[in-house]
Amino acid sequence: MSKRLGRVIISTKKAPAAIGPYNQAVQVDNTLYVSGQIGFIPETMQIVQGGVEAEAKQALENMGHILQAANCTFNNVVKTTVLLNDINDFAKVNEVYKEFFKTNYPARAAYQAAALPRGALVEIEAVAVVGEISDK
Repeated sequence: MSKRLGRVIISTKKAPAAIGPYNQAVQVDNTLYVSGQIGFIPETMQIVQGGVEAEAKQALENMGHILQAANCTFNNVVKTTVLLNDINDFAKVNEVYKEFFKTNYPARAAYQAAALPRGALVEIEAVAVVGEISDK
């Protein structure tokens, strides 16, 4: 008999509402899957002005609110995927990324995408582990 897994839908008004048939995040047992975040300002659902750095910062702030709603921090994140409108923006996004991920960096993949939702320049998704993490 297989183990029964618990699923929890994570939602917070501090982050942008889903613009399609998905959730901000879904937790299954100790694993949290955070949907891709773009630089939406939650109150207006408009992309923040200021280029790729401003969008990356807003996307990660949005992700932080979702992580907080699941009783996590950026330290709980073990994997991210960064989607870029232009791979040449990778270094700029890295500078912003380091403001949120300070130590024990998660595994990561980065890609240039043909197009991102609503003309965004960057989108970032994450997988986190819920619970207390001890570093070895």
